[in-house]
Amino acid sequence: MNIGEVARRSGLPSKTIRYYEDIGLIHPLRSDNGYRAFQEKDLHKLAFLGRARTLGFSIEDCRTLLALYEDGHRESAQVKQVAEEHLHQIDDKIAQLQSMRDTLSELVEACRGDDRPDCPILADLASKAGK
Repeated sequence: MNIGEVARRSGLPSKTIRYYEDIGLIHPLRSDNGYRAFQEKDLHKLAFLGRARTLGFSIEDCRTLLALYEDGHRESAQVKQVAEEHLHQIDDKIAQLQSMRDTLSELVEACRGDDRPDCPILADLASKAGK
């Protein structure tokens, strides 16, 4: 398969596929003329990587998960550890976003939004600048 076919079937852009090759996540064969020649196993890896990235795993996590997937002697505990660490990062990010939302919601509620120049949103932003 050429890169266009693999991109279509995997749902990943050609640029992403080239990037994954550049960083060593996939290793398609090369024909004599230098064109990539993808096999079904490459397509499967790309689909795996696409799904992992959709779940928010970092490139390094993807590298680890792919290595574990290909290791017939892996322990599921190793996979679970990577996933649990990622889940904790997601939970932390959700907490940060909720805190940001709560603060912004309070500021929006406090702002009259009228034709007067005083604005609690700008006052808060200015009071936190440089700290």
